[in-house]
Amino acid sequence: MKSEAVKTLQEFELDEDALMEWGKVVGSTATVPLVVALRGDLGAGKTTFARAVARGAGLVGPIPSPTYNLLFRYEAPRGISFVHIDLYRLEHENDVWELGWSDLPGAGDMVVIEWPSRAESLLPSPRWELSFRETEDGEARRIRLTPVGDPAMIPLPESRG
Repeated sequence: MKSEAVKTLQEFELDEDALMEWGKVVGSTATVPLVVALRGDLGAGKTTFARAVARGAGLVGPIPSPTYNLLFRYEAPRGISFVHIDLYRLEHENDVWELGWSDLPGAGDMVVIEWPSRAESLLPSPRWELSFRETEDGEARRIRLTPVGDPAMIPLPESRG
């Protein structure tokens, strides 16, 4: 799949299939270290996107949500570590230090963070921010992709609305 890469703010609309396809492209082609913070309401598509990134990185088998564990680390076949973090149940912002936060991202890490607002002042930079909003008809997601600092380029989805 040929995909353009970007380092500037972008907005687009994707249905679930396109969202999963884009996540796979990100997982298979994005440069590491990479941090992606996913924002949006429950059911907005954050976990769907995170799992697609993991699949793109080459992970097979179950990829459970880290809602209760807060962090899962996987060694991916493409030679990187995929780190999936879900801070929804974080009680205090400083609790992230117990997760090894100071070591993230490592040189070979692709880090995807759900509910980053729970540790807002401690988020790593550079990073990408992805904000998900459901469209009025509920058939797609409006996504805003925003760079913070000077993150590595990230591929854009092939078809944008």
